[in-house]
Amino acid sequence: MSKTFAQLCLVSSLTMLLSASASAQTSAAVPAASAPAGSCPAILKQTFKRLQDDAPQDLCQYAGKVVLVVNTASYCGFTSQYEGLEAMYAKYSGKGLVVLGFPSNDFGQQEPGSSKEIADFCFNTYGVKFPMFAKSIVSGKEPNPLYVNLIKATGKTPAWNFHKYLIDRKGNVVESFGSKVTPTDKQLVSAVEKALAM
Repeated sequence: MSKTFAQLCLVSSLTMLLSASASAQTSAAVPAASAPAGSCPAILKQTFKRLQDDAPQDLCQYAGKVVLVVNTASYCGFTSQYEGLEAMYAKYSGKGLVVLGFPSNDFGQQEPGSSKEIADFCFNTYGVKFPMFAKSIVSGKEPNPLYVNLIKATGKTPAWNFHKYLIDRKGNVVESFGSKVTPTDKQLVSAVEKALAM
């Protein structure tokens, strides 16, 4: 009886030791996995106000994702692209895609509204759920800091609303697409899928 009891105690002790060891390894791994800030690529080291409530948003939260950056407007011939962008976001977000919308009044004064008006329009008209940011300048002499880097990386400045830049998981700006390239265009879809596969 005492021998059996001793064996049980030994098994129990070993089980506890193995459990503690596994727990320590898991907790040691957690900080690395949940601390993307250290691995945030330079292009995402920016903070912008969220469209709907002006809450500051650190773009480093999207580190490790494929990012499609789009300058948007509510009263443009390309405004219906919101629908395709939202569909693309819904389809690929689980694989690591995020679409970031930057409303701008730079072209044809086609985004004259307030942040609330823009947010209401995007959600009520097109069901937009991808992240949107406060209205800013994306061209000319003083584009916002993200666009300064996007333009520098590609050599291409948005010529109109709904210009698109694609950033890979490592923070490299890999492609730029003009306004006429829709979210369903094979060229854009192929580039997004390629970036997601890497």
